[in-house]
Amino acid sequence: MAEKPQPVRVLYCGVCSLPPEYCEFGSDFEKCKPWLIQNVPDLYPDLLKEANEKEADKVADKLQSTGISGAGDGAASSAGSVCLCNPYYDFDVLAPKQEEDKQEVVIEKVVRNKRKCITTVKGLELFGVKLSDASKKLGKKFATGASVVKGPSEKEQIDVQGDIAYDIVEFITDTWPDVPEAAIFFIEDGRKVPAA
Repeated sequence: MAEKPQPVRVLYCGVCSLPPEYCEFGSDFEKCKPWLIQNVPDLYPDLLKEANEKEADKVADKLQSTGISGAGDGAASSAGSVCLCNPYYDFDVLAPKQEEDKQEVVIEKVVRNKRKCITTVKGLELFGVKLSDASKKLGKKFATGASVVKGPSEKEQIDVQGDIAYDIVEFITDTWPDVPEAAIFFIEDGRKVPAA
């Protein structure tokens, strides 16, 4: 009697859930590469070579950035380089300084659909103002829609419907006395202009 056929075991990619042979035709081949290198290195030997070359380049860059040369003597590559093994060395010199946010409120008018405007208020949170409360107060005062949104720089800002740019300065200084009028700026034609 003939032997009973056994089911075929098919390995599927852990990223795109296709068989590994078809990963290169899927939409996420770049994301599949680490999984393929780890689980089926014999299927794509070029990927393994490429990964090894990238790893070697990363190690060489790290060594070069720390000042260690590949010359073999183990010394620093130049006399002016810093030895990072010194426990008394100040590492703040190597780290780039991050600029602190200036305490200023920036008001910008954005025109959309030729006639409709949105007034954007940025920087109120630097003065201790809660943006959700501020958007409610702005919406009630100017009888318009106001909401807290994330801007292009991933910081939250208030978008108010309508052209209220010049009326808003007086309202901000009256409602929140911690915000001085000298710290309020407009963006006009790409330039920052003081409101005062």
